[in-house]
Amino acid sequence: MKHLRIMILVAGCLAAFVACKKDYEVIPLEKVTIEYVFDQDDSLGTYANRFLNSIYSKLPGGYNRVGGDLLDAASDDAISGLTGTSAVLQLATGAYTSFATIADETPWNNAYAAIRAASIFVSNIDVSPVKEKLPNGYSMRYAWKAEARFIRALFYFELLKRYGGIPLMGDKVRVLGDDVQIPRSSFADCVDYIVGECDAIRDSLRPNPVAAPELHSHRATRGAAQALKARVLLYAASPLFNGQNIDANNPLTGYASYDKERWKLAADAARELIEEQKFALLPNFKNIFITQHNSEVIFFRQGGNNTDIENTNGPVGFAAVARGRTNPTQELIDAFPTSTGLPITDPASGYNSNDPYTNRDPRLTMSVIYNGARWLNTEIQTFEGGQHRPGGAEPGTKTSYYMRKFMGDFENATQYSKTSHDWIILRYAEVLLNFAEAENEYQGATAEVYQVLKDLRQRAGIAPGADGMYGLKESMTPEEMREVIRNERRIELAFEEHRFWDIRRWKIAQQVYANRLHGMSIIKEGPVFNYNVVEVFRPIFSAPKMYFYPIPYDEVVKNDNMRQNPGW
Repeated sequence: MKHLRIMILVAGCLAAFVACKKDYEVIPLEKVTIEYVFDQDDSLGTYANRFLNSIYSKLPGGYNRVGGDLLDAASDDAISGLTGTSAVLQLATGAYTSFATIADETPWNNAYAAIRAASIFVSNIDVSPVKEKLPNGYSMRYAWKAEARFIRALFYFELLKRYGGIPLMGDKVRVLGDDVQIPRSSFADCVDYIVGECDAIRDSLRPNPVAAPELHSHRATRGAAQALKARVLLYAASPLFNGQNIDANNPLTGYASYDKERWKLAADAARELIEEQKFALLPNFKNIFITQHNSEVIFFRQGGNNTDIENTNGPVGFAAVARGRTNPTQELIDAFPTSTGLPITDPASGYNSNDPYTNRDPRLTMSVIYNGARWLNTEIQTFEGGQHRPGGAEPGTKTSYYMRKFMGDFENATQYSKTSHDWIILRYAEVLLNFAEAENEYQGATAEVYQVLKDLRQRAGIAPGADGMYGLKESMTPEEMREVIRNERRIELAFEEHRFWDIRRWKIAQQVYANRLHGMSIIKEGPVFNYNVVEVFRPIFSAPKMYFYPIPYDEVVKNDNMRQNPGW
């Protein structure tokens, strides 16, 4: 039945794309065929391109996609401001099973629908002549085909990081009557397949920088294939899969034994993209997420010009509608160093617990709205009884913090205005951090590793210090550097759907979720604020099974060759 539903869905997509074809077309829309979309007389490939665009539209978007919340609200970086039960609350407490999965976060059917659509494109695009060429002389048809393969590889990775090894369908588009009892491929085979696809297509994709970015910047490029490869290899080298397999003899959940060389593969993949110098850190951290076609964005899902992120996540207490949905935790706030680059636990950092938000890493102000911060031409009040922390049916923030990242320049504005809200899937800073992590695990804290951290901290606005180390300790051991890189990754990539997966691939989720999460209760007495850390949430993590999602029950019962994940 699943495959029948997918066929109906694809047929519907085909009909939608040809509905506006020539008025004199004699083929009834209800009988649209593949040949109609991939037309040998369509020299522009107009209808094939529309079909490809429909595949792009299936890409995951991260803005409040999990029942109205960001995925990070199911990690230790944030909680949902929603009253009652939310999808991320279920994720953070293990309240899901193979029978009852989490909407929007266990995307088995949606991913395979996108994979199938991409395979239809790959198998049929050669029929269309598509005379247009890229600047390098390659036929646009080859670029389109490579783009579909990239999206397919990306969806396979989205499945892989959630479930471990999954069925690889190849290029064949199965129809009713075909054998669909496809077993899961091993984790290793899935990694090899995705990496192999990235290698095979990168020279057929558009080069970077993209010509006419106002039209084509959303397209998968050579850089996107390289960045995806680097990410996949980083995951494959990580403890959960490489040496700490939760089921040692199970090839679906990782490798049988540790191999240090996997870190080298990940480092080399990231280094290749870095050395091509096609991307660069944007000088202003805040502008990465609201400025289109900038030098740091490698691949993104198109959003739109709107105020959706602000309306969903902005502080309550204003005339403008806002729901304050994403509430950063004290754990995330404490992860940001001071402006010296030193952690707040270091006596030399200058941190003042009675004035906790002054002289901090500037990324804190660009990522989080806290008591006293500027927003909508107002000084934010998240103290008890403050304007932006009311009680009752509209609780405001549960932690005294709101998410600021991704939102427009509204510190001194009086109301929200439309802002670009593309969802960035791959960006250059992540590639740098991927390289630093893999290189440190393979070679130790080399000069290249230090340079990545210095570059990120310099861009953030941290002071270099007299020694030019941006608060970094000299001659760190690999273990010390590992903790620094992990923390840098946490604050640089906050709310970008990395922390949730990072604590799993590092196999520290059990320890992280064992800790209760906190916020700040702020009491105002005259002009003085008293800050008190308070517990706000207790997550639950059942190890080892929750390191992977369960295969949906209906997939297991329909497929005799489908093997369930351990513990489910």
